[in-house]
Parts: sequence; C-alpha cells; structure tokens
Amino acid sequence: MTRPLFALALLAVGFANAPAQVPVAGTTRVEWTVGGVKREALVAAPAAAKASPSPLVFAFHGHGGSMTNVARAHAFHKHWPEAVCVYPQGLPTPSKLVDPDGKKAGWQHTAGEQAGRDLAFFDAMLKTIKADYKIDEKRVFVTGHSNGGRFTHLLMAERGDGFAAFAPSASIAAGLVKGYKAKPYLHVAGETDQLVPFAAQQRTIAAVKALNGCAAEGKDWAKAGVVTGVRYESKGGTPVVTLTYPGDHAFPAADAVPLVVRFFQENPGK
Repeated sequence: MTRPLFALALLAVGFANAPAQVPVAGTTRVEWTVGGVKREALVAAPAAAKASPSPLVFAFHGHGGSMTNVARAHAFHKHWPEAVCVYPQGLPTPSKLVDPDGKKAGWQHTAGEQAGRDLAFFDAMLKTIKADYKIDEKRVFVTGHSNGGRFTHLLMAERGDGFAAFAPSASIAAGLVKGYKAKPYLHVAGETDQLVPFAAQQRTIAAVKALNGCAAEGKDWAKAGVVTGVRYESKGGTPVVTLTYPGDHAFPAADAVPLVVRFFQENPGK
C-alpha cells in the first residue's frame, strides 16, 4: 500500500535506531508500507514532471546514513532540476565491517538477505513514482555510496533491465557481476579508502569493464577539484567511467555529484 505524492510535513521520523530526519528544502516525504513495515523516502520533483517525460534518479545512503543527509549533501535535485530525484531511507541492518549488531540504517547486501525487503521497497517506490509522474523509461538511473553503492550493484544484478546507467561509489560487487547486463557504469573511489580498499574496488571496475567490452586504455574525461575522471570506451555503447580522488571513504560530493549527473545525462538508455 502506498500513499500518493501529496505534500506532507517534513517531520522527524521515528524509526528505531535511525538518524533523526529533518526538513530538506525542495523535497517531500513519501511513505509506503512494504511487507507490513513503514518505509519512506524524500522525493524532489519539478512541476513539469507531471506532464513532460522526465529523468528519474535514485540515490541511496551508506550504512548509518540517512535520506536527509544524502538529499542535503549530495542534492542531485539541485544539480539536475529537471529530474525526479528519490532519496530512500534504509532500515537497521547488520554490517560485518562496522555494525555487526545491525543498529544502524542500511540496505540488504544480497538478493536473499533480509527477506528481500529492500528490493521490494525499491519496486514499490518505482511503481508509485511512475504512477504519479511522467517518467522517461530510457532515463532511469541509480547511484549510492558505500552500503548504498553495494545496493546499487545489487540493483544492477536484480533489476538491471530497468536502468539506463549506474553510478556506485566506495563499494564492491563481490560476486554480483555474473548477474549484470552491460550498461554504462561510473564508479567513484578514494585511493586511500581503508573501509572498502581501493584495490578491491579496482577489481570490481575491471570486472565491469570486461563485461562491457571496454578498451584497456582510458581517456581523460573530467577534472573537478580533487576528482579525476577517466572514460573507457565500449563498442557496444556501454562505457565505464572512473572518478578517483586522493582521499578516503568519504564521498567528495561537491566535486563528484556534478560529474555523476553529467554521466547520466550523456548515457540515456537505448
């Protein structure tokens, strides 16, 4: 069951052990009930999206993060005001790396984990957004950081046909690549990341490059602040772009978000 996308007061949310949610200008809080559990997301949508085919971007927070933090710090809706942008909220989820007791909000890592609750949540969100807005089916995108990046990889494997391109950051595929279909792919990685080692992220990038049939050598694509972008061409029209920076696990939003938006804009679906 879903609630339609009408204006709701952006109040603090009472999820157990979840970060307190505070208003984010330009967004509306939307609620769903999925498997008997209340779920929610912040949605930013231009008025034109009711009538004109519009791109759709899902942006998933990392473990211990929140929809509010991503909506405020990454703010895809400000960098791409023509797009409908959805910032979902995770639920308490165990993490072997940082939260074995599962006290903080996050996302399932594999298709069978948590009874598939987050894949079901994604399906519910997508259904509602498509019902309430005129979404361009060839311009549906997903991005996420850390655990949200892992969930982006899971969506690549389990819901890949529905997306035009993907942009995970600070995450690895770890066995999911076999389920992928070749799609444009951008990966953001810090060269001194200690939580998700840069070398492991490089292996994921190499696996996707092989799947996409990319050239061995890349070409300069962008330079913004601390971020350097390299593009690996693909004869099949499924390029891979890497955005690297001399930093750790923290996402360099100010420099990276405009480049993620550019990548999405350059890679509509076929």
